[in-house]
Amino acid sequence: MPELRESIAQHYHERTKYDPETLASKSQGLDWAKQPVPFKEYKIGTTFDLKPYIQETAQTLADNPDAQWWRRLSRLLFRSYGLTARMPSMGSAVYLRAAPSAGGLYPAEVYLVSRGTGLLPPGLYNYQCRDHSLMHYWESDVWRALQSACFDHPAMENTQLAIIITGVFYRSAWRYEDRAYRRIFLDTGHLLGNIELAAAMNDYRPHLIGGFVDEAVNDLLYIDSEQEGALAILALADLLDIEENLPPGCTALPSTSETNYPPIPDGELLKYFHSRTQITADATHQTYLPSPKSENLLEDKYNFPFCLKVPTATTPINWGAKLLGLETTMYKRRSTRAYSGDDLTLDELKSLLDFTYQPQNYLDQGLDSSPDYFDTNLIETFIAVSGVNGLESGCYYYAPKAQELRQIRFKNFRRELHFLCLGQDLGRDAAVVLFHTADLKSAIALYGDRVYRYLHMDAGHLGQRLNLAATHLSVGVSGIGGFFDDQVNEILGIPADEAVIYVTTLGRPR
Repeated sequence: MPELRESIAQHYHERTKYDPETLASKSQGLDWAKQPVPFKEYKIGTTFDLKPYIQETAQTLADNPDAQWWRRLSRLLFRSYGLTARMPSMGSAVYLRAAPSAGGLYPAEVYLVSRGTGLLPPGLYNYQCRDHSLMHYWESDVWRALQSACFDHPAMENTQLAIIITGVFYRSAWRYEDRAYRRIFLDTGHLLGNIELAAAMNDYRPHLIGGFVDEAVNDLLYIDSEQEGALAILALADLLDIEENLPPGCTALPSTSETNYPPIPDGELLKYFHSRTQITADATHQTYLPSPKSENLLEDKYNFPFCLKVPTATTPINWGAKLLGLETTMYKRRSTRAYSGDDLTLDELKSLLDFTYQPQNYLDQGLDSSPDYFDTNLIETFIAVSGVNGLESGCYYYAPKAQELRQIRFKNFRRELHFLCLGQDLGRDAAVVLFHTADLKSAIALYGDRVYRYLHMDAGHLGQRLNLAATHLSVGVSGIGGFFDDQVNEILGIPADEAVIYVTTLGRPR
């Protein structure tokens, strides 16, 4: 019996792995003359300026309900994706945003769709982060078309606003070529993490929608699907309106799994793969009830026999009155450029894991106790410890349900981590290197090839919670999307079925 061919998602993952024997030969210099611009411009449209509301307090606007509404929307967008710094680069400037992006390329675009409110007319808006405004570029009622494209997701029924996140492929592919697809979705996950938290601070509840007719949403936004594609949709429930206070629901739908694909040249793999992860309009069987979501397992996936187990339950991070500490952290977060090599404490590591994986512990502070992901049961976490006071060096599996670390390798991996992270000193000097992984074959069996999107967005979402917790604790943090995929598993003892999705380094900033 002939062996079954791998799906296009597996093929893409294998094709875009970094390998120490071939990486140097594939490396090419950047063509700075073709560097993409990370902003969209519109020649016509109506601008809604959000700047007047960003500094106002709720108290100063107490007698102006309209201004209060604008203040909440303004702060949601600014904390999610607003500009936070201007850095000189190659004779020009790089504008940093609230959500991190690989290489500072910012492939994600944020659109707002209004059903039509007393303050925001119906139609399509693009968030212009350079001047913190909304560009109303299409003035018509498109809500019913969006509902239909989302297979009438129940969260769309009573909400008035929706956020659509798209990816502009070339912005990232200019530097990372075909592997950019991974980074685009990790960046989108960072943004989803910010939206989740910023929404809670401003009395919204975003309902994540990952299953939609791609072509219909792209057409609705009037974007060129060869250059840009819809990645995630969030129906934005207003928690101050009881009719819109919807319970959490299903977030993901499957696509097909393609095994019959032609030879694909380098440079064309990204766009081909994206086209094969789409859901088409003829998928009439699609519905948001029931869900193909994996079981909410009571036990963690790995429980290695005779391993050292370290409990991680701890006192939750205190974000302060009205979450001001979190709001400040979202503004000042930066990716760490260098670590000192000094140790972290075990209590710090516990706090980082607690905020990232135990959201139920933050309900009394006003945060969502069960934020939307696509399917975090598919994501596993392994942690290489090089320098944590009170914790033996080695590689650990983090069991979020049991809230404990389970040691699988006894060794200090500093030298190996330097190699695994493509020779970046961040890997060598970090106190902790955290790996998000997934069993790609099992995930594809649940969701088809589209699961590749879901896995990377979920990993990026978790990574952004980790970023913010670390920043608040004055711990350095930097995500790494480039690593030697197969060698990570071999060296650290991570099960071979687990594909490495994302790497986050943590340590003392230099």
